[in-house]
Amino acid sequence: MEVLIFIISFIAAFIFSLGGVGAAIILIPILVSLNIPINMAKPIGLFYNTVSLTGASINNIKNRRLDFKIGIPIIISSFIFAILGAYLSKFIPNKIILFLFILFLLFSSFMFLFYKKSDKEKYIDKIPNIKLFLLGAFSGLLSGMLGIGGGGIISPIMLFLGFNPKKITAITAFVVPFSSFSGFLTYWFMGAINWEILIIISIAGVLGATTGTIFMQKKLDSKSVKKILAIILLAMAIKLILKIL
Repeated sequence: MEVLIFIISFIAAFIFSLGGVGAAIILIPILVSLNIPINMAKPIGLFYNTVSLTGASINNIKNRRLDFKIGIPIIISSFIFAILGAYLSKFIPNKIILFLFILFLLFSSFMFLFYKKSDKEKYIDKIPNIKLFLLGAFSGLLSGMLGIGGGGIISPIMLFLGFNPKKITAITAFVVPFSSFSGFLTYWFMGAINWEILIIISIAGVLGATTGTIFMQKKLDSKSVKKILAIILLAMAIKLILKIL
């Protein structure tokens, strides 16, 4: 069982790190299928997001791929508004929130697949801080309502704004661990942690995400990264559709 969990965790982290998105969304249902209770699978998945994408971010920072001026404003506002989103979720039916988010994911994934920049267009490197704060606030609000990382929200919006897909993956990998870790701490305080499995998936997550990040930066072009992001967003949408059904 431990070896199987390690292998699954490594592969999931490798694949999802190609898009700078946490793999907890796929790891949690896998753990549940292996007879691990959902209340234990959730904190494991959140911590898995934290350590795997932290490892990816460290690699990005060492190789100067991460733009802190863009990432930090998003982190601050997303962290604050995630708390607000969690509070507002008490008053909004969960199915309505999920339905709207599924539409957003489907639209975003198709945009990644079919949106093409003209030859005259160039990727942008700078954007006013107010737009970054609004982006973080929006992603934090939705992620707080849904209890997920904000990578699937941030990525398509940044593509709309005109950022290079490789820069997008570096920024989302930097932002997601913060919201994931705060969720993990909540479960920790409630005592629902299986530390043995958590350590196994953490080691596999760091190794898988770091390897995936290096592979993405060295072996893939921007078009390939866009396709990977589209597939990941579609997978997230399908998972949520199944949750509603």
